[in-house]
Amino acid sequence: MSRSSLAQDPGSTAALTVLKRALDLESESRGPQALVCYQEGIDLLLQVLKGTKDETKKRNLRKIISDHMDRAEHLKKRLDQEKEAGKYHKQIKIEENATGFSYETLFQEYLSETVTEVWIEDPYIRHTHQLYNFLRFCEMLVKRPCKVKTIHLLTSLDEGTGKDQHSGLEEIKQSLRNHGVSLELEYSSSIHDREIRFNNGWIIKIGRGLDYFKKPQSRFSLGYCDFDLRPCHETTVDIFHNKHTKKI
Repeated sequence: MSRSSLAQDPGSTAALTVLKRALDLESESRGPQALVCYQEGIDLLLQVLKGTKDETKKRNLRKIISDHMDRAEHLKKRLDQEKEAGKYHKQIKIEENATGFSYETLFQEYLSETVTEVWIEDPYIRHTHQLYNFLRFCEMLVKRPCKVKTIHLLTSLDEGTGKDQHSGLEEIKQSLRNHGVSLELEYSSSIHDREIRFNNGWIIKIGRGLDYFKKPQSRFSLGYCDFDLRPCHETTVDIFHNKHTKKI
């Protein structure tokens, strides 16, 4: 029984479509996205296999599943090797008004118990809402499985309302100290790039820095508290891995 025969079955058709997408993504050097599609397609075919009684169709399904599992495994090994060599690169494009991109959702994959030190370079931790963004990021670091002991922040000084910026950051510093975390503050007048580094080797560059959320419609609208429901500005997130993370 051929692939064309399988394609007559709705479940198989959906699975083969996803697996074709995986092959296309891999050919475009978009390995991490391809790996997700491989897993999804294989899972769909396994579900079809469970409900199949025809032995010929079962053999064909097992062959397709095995072939794509081998491809996925080889791809995973290659991505792991690239990661170890410091060549790993994953890109996430956040569309205008997209939701589902809270700090927890975006960063949780890269936070583990080995994370003890974090460096943030962001020129726009100045205004009140930006200070709250930084505070939310710190809250995530404190409550996650990582055991952060030191956070380094390099930002620019707000010459207009610098007093409010300084007092806000000092309050965050004191609050972190109460949780056993040290906040090291540094200001630069020439800072432009935005970058976040974890001492487990992960490097995240967000085009808009931490300030990619839109203002909520009102104080009582969905997304005011839960940032997974908060619409975002369009931006790009680039994720790298380097075994030799350097301090900012």
